[in-house]
Amino acid sequence: MNETTKQTPPGRFITVEGGEGVGKSSNMDFIADYLRKQDITVCRTREPGGTPFAEAVRELLVKRDAAPLTDKAELLLIFAARDSHLQDVILPALSRGEWVLCDRFTDATYAYQGQGRKLGEAAVAWLEQWIQGERRPDLTLLLDAPVSIGLERADKRGERDRFEQETVQFFQTIRETYLERAEAEPERFRRIDASQSLNQVQSQIQTELAQWIRQLPEALS
Repeated sequence: MNETTKQTPPGRFITVEGGEGVGKSSNMDFIADYLRKQDITVCRTREPGGTPFAEAVRELLVKRDAAPLTDKAELLLIFAARDSHLQDVILPALSRGEWVLCDRFTDATYAYQGQGRKLGEAAVAWLEQWIQGERRPDLTLLLDAPVSIGLERADKRGERDRFEQETVQFFQTIRETYLERAEAEPERFRRIDASQSLNQVQSQIQTELAQWIRQLPEALS
């Protein structure tokens, strides 16, 4: 009688997106804890960042008193950091069957650089295909709140970083872009009303995650 070899379920790639002050950090903690309670091995990471090189790029991008960057240089740095992140962290974790939980990914680039910086969707899409190939998130949780609420919360954290100093119109464009992307890809995105209390937000996140996990092919076996 031949022994059956149990295959490791495939890794899954979950991203958490949203503008400033929507509560990504606190909810990343909640999501990671929830997944681990389901006996899922979680690789938690962020963008820009995740590797020593990408974290150094992050400093250049977000530090309040960093040297000035052109918009194109900003976009290219983000994808340079993303390539390092993908090759050294994300893809190896997925190949081990781990679930990667990432604070922002390429949707943020479409929102911040593509539309916020007005570099256009085509430039981001070309770089996305070159760097990522067909790799896209399996699930994206979009934490969405009115810009006024997000910026008020961001101010409570202290001094604004380089991006947080942008205009209200800039952040309104970011929000609109995220919502447009969510509407265009409803099978991937789950919109979370981040204007609610933290308990309400996390309750909605848990409901969405539980429903999504139940429909995965391996959940049926």
